[in-house]
Amino acid sequence: MTKDSNQSRLPLSPFVVLDLTRVRAGPTAVRQLADWGADVIKIEAPVDADHETEMGGVRLGPDYQNLHRNKRSLTVDLKTAQGKEVLYRLVKTADVIVENYRPDVKHRLSIDYETLRAINPKLIYASISGFGQDGPYANRPGYDQIIQGMTGMMSVTGIPGQGPVRAGIAIADTTAGLYGAMGIMMALIDREHTGLGQWVQTSLLESLLAVMDFQSARWLVAGEIPKQAGNDHPTIIPTGVFTTQDGQVNICVSGQVMWERLCRTLRRPEWLVDEKYLTNKARSKNRESLNSELNEIFAQNTNTHWIELLNQSGLACGAVNNVAEAFADEQVQHLGIRWPIQHPQLVGASIVGQPFRTNLHRASVKSYAPSPGQHNNEILSNIGFSNEEIQALKDCHVI
Repeated sequence: MTKDSNQSRLPLSPFVVLDLTRVRAGPTAVRQLADWGADVIKIEAPVDADHETEMGGVRLGPDYQNLHRNKRSLTVDLKTAQGKEVLYRLVKTADVIVENYRPDVKHRLSIDYETLRAINPKLIYASISGFGQDGPYANRPGYDQIIQGMTGMMSVTGIPGQGPVRAGIAIADTTAGLYGAMGIMMALIDREHTGLGQWVQTSLLESLLAVMDFQSARWLVAGEIPKQAGNDHPTIIPTGVFTTQDGQVNICVSGQVMWERLCRTLRRPEWLVDEKYLTNKARSKNRESLNSELNEIFAQNTNTHWIELLNQSGLACGAVNNVAEAFADEQVQHLGIRWPIQHPQLVGASIVGQPFRTNLHRASVKSYAPSPGQHNNEILSNIGFSNEEIQALKDCHVI
């Protein structure tokens, strides 16, 4: 299978990945592999002209372009015997296959782990689901907001007394995708020693419980049930949002040394001996009065003043931005996480890039999200289909 010459310089360029994923969690996992050089073949159902016209806006939309860059597209009807044969031939030389069907679907289609492992014992088979591959909820549909509610995420998000609030991003989908990608790369490293593939499994449910991290640990270790704290940190005070003359800023004062530094920087030495604020426990108990006093101080000057003053003092302080302001920030621009795409219909568009690099490698966008079947001939030719066989598959709507 051919690879873009630039992609061949990236660490995952030796690997071929078959992408059977949909929606968000699965595509997020595969995007990690594609951006770092893997030859990703996005396998999707054939579409008729009317359906493609209907989907055209979706495929040009920000979400689709952001999730499916750096891939090639092959359309295959996996419900047909000929379509399964196409997939089986691809599996023979693939390194990874990623799917996020409900667990029962893969077995109905005869594309489950055991079936494909018999074709290629070195195959890494990755499954991302809502609730896991087995257990009482295995065949339930799992969506991000449902998982946010079930894991307790919504119970710790929002203003106290407001009731449960969802996070403003698809955090369960995204984290499951990232954990899935981590599992795939772990399995590829293990294969170097064993010569064997394996079945990598993760779910939205367990991934979000893991990302809840210290909130989960508060219950598991200390028996505390975390509650909403709004913009305050649950345990470190003062941490939160404060209104200035021209906007809002976040501060985070972690630990007694930083607290004492804040008192001196804000010229409030009396706080250093005030019993209400002597310890973090006392400040947590009296957070409302402390926040009120801080708001009075921050209202006396601008965002820029406070951000510069506190950072110069070694205290963490930053603006509360909207997304446009975030990408306009000079440090964000310096880091280069905004990737321009050269798309004929989306002039001037950009997507969200990779948030890490090494001293030897930096990922980039090599191709925008493909249209369905854009690479049918190329991919099928590379695995031995003749022009006549490809045309026959088109004629019977298998591809």
